[in-house]
Amino acid sequence: MNELLKAVDLGKDYLIPDGEILRVFSGLSFSLERGEIVAVMGASGSGKTTLLNLLGALDRPTGGRVFLEGEDLSSLDAVSLARVRNAKIGFVFQAFHLLPEFTALENVALPLLMGGAAKSEAMDRGRAMLRETGLESKSGCRPAQLSGGEMQRVAIARALVNRPAVLLADEPTGNLDWKTGESILRLLLDLHRKRGLASVLVTHNERVSALCEKTYFLERGLLERRP
Repeated sequence: MNELLKAVDLGKDYLIPDGEILRVFSGLSFSLERGEIVAVMGASGSGKTTLLNLLGALDRPTGGRVFLEGEDLSSLDAVSLARVRNAKIGFVFQAFHLLPEFTALENVALPLLMGGAAKSEAMDRGRAMLRETGLESKSGCRPAQLSGGEMQRVAIARALVNRPAVLLADEPTGNLDWKTGESILRLLLDLHRKRGLASVLVTHNERVSALCEKTYFLERGLLERRP
């Protein structure tokens, strides 16, 4: 057992405008080993993105805890949590979230610069990452000059430039046609293997989940593994 990411009795509630409490889930447990890639499926509104945000420390749980490499993330203050996210967790989203005024290279280098790397090092590593994702020739382009598939490749390069231990992807092919999406998925799988990542892919697409080692379904607040 080489457990890297673990959620124990995880719960999340939201206060909705009429004063009611909306419970997304409670008592949810999950673990992910180094080198493992899993899919999380479920209907819209079932809490998949909420779960991913909690696992990635983008949001704090109402109950329970998330451990990354044995460290209890709930024990960290906001500054320490941001540092852990930047250094250890890579995020890929359906909406690419690239900064429009920055070039592809600048977008990729940004996490390194935020982590305190020298500009020359950040740019060198950014170029290497763009080369690995097949986009070195587009390094000087801004997002508006790129196709959807190219923008997602930039987003993947940005997610992995800091050499994280965990990759969390929320519908990474959702904004792409199947042919482009399949090439993005193959790239993610290749990088996952090369880098020994622990990866979670949230998806609606069974063809995506079929390429993962395990598939979990989130339904009515329960996370269950399906064959």
